[in-house]
Amino acid sequence: MFGLRFIKVQPTTYLLQYRKGQVAREGTGLSFYYYGPNTSLVAVPVASEDAPFIFAETTADFQAVTLQGQVTYRVADPRKLAALMNFTLDAHGQQYVSEDPQKLPQRVINVVMVLARAELEKLTLREAIRASDTLVTNMRQGLAASSEVEQLGLEILGLNILAIKPSPETARALEAEAREQLLKEADEAIYARRNSAVEQERSIRENELNTEIAVENKKRQIRETQMDAERAVQEKQHQLAQAEMAAQVGIESQRKELVTTAATNSRAESDARAYGVSATMQALSNVDARVLQSLASVGMKPEQLIAMAFQELAGKADKIGQLNISPDLMRELLKSK
Repeated sequence: MFGLRFIKVQPTTYLLQYRKGQVAREGTGLSFYYYGPNTSLVAVPVASEDAPFIFAETTADFQAVTLQGQVTYRVADPRKLAALMNFTLDAHGQQYVSEDPQKLPQRVINVVMVLARAELEKLTLREAIRASDTLVTNMRQGLAASSEVEQLGLEILGLNILAIKPSPETARALEAEAREQLLKEADEAIYARRNSAVEQERSIRENELNTEIAVENKKRQIRETQMDAERAVQEKQHQLAQAEMAAQVGIESQRKELVTTAATNSRAESDARAYGVSATMQALSNVDARVLQSLASVGMKPEQLIAMAFQELAGKADKIGQLNISPDLMRELLKSK
């Protein structure tokens, strides 16, 4: 009514009221009445904004990669930004009169693209895929030092890179190469496992052989000990046999001496007996044979006397014509037998 209007902005909006080319009022979260025909209102949002981006760049080895992420910023100096871009509201204070507010995120993204291109041109494809943290650090430093960002009165709050992807063909090639590498590593792991199994089997076999060698050594030691014991026993037996033989030799020596002494004694006794017989024979050589026969018959038994009688008769058989022997005599002879 008559050009008098009311405006109220949020606490996250910095409002500047221009009247006659001069700033009449400014601040965040203002509300006031103003006269529309001679007033211009500039509303600059000072809340943080997220500007997502996705763009393609080329690495140092001329491979295309797609960079995806977002940058977070806020307006730190609204008056500086309002001086460079048009944030003027229409006469009703509801809409912007230009498209500059929508262009601000793109300007920030353009700065990010320039910094990302400069970083990716230093890296190969494989390095770029793994260099998200390095890219974020270097690009944040570049944004903080960017003159364009400073001139716009902006403050960079954060930068995130969500993905760095190669082209689909390159990705398939890398996947194939990685797959082959994985298969190679799997083959090497199988080979290593088999080799380890062979080594373990060899070690087990060596342990078994060492155990068998140790057992055989123990057996040999036991056998040597047994042989030493048998040798000691044989030596003892030999010593005993020698001692026994020495004792037998001693006994035989004593027996030899005994036999020699006995033979000597027997010889002496025989000589004495022979001497006695010789002396007796010499003494009887001059005696009549009949006397000797008579002396010999002394003490004889009757049958012996009869035998001697028959011997006498036999000696004179040529002179005897007939000999009669009575039955009584034969009976007596038979009874004596």
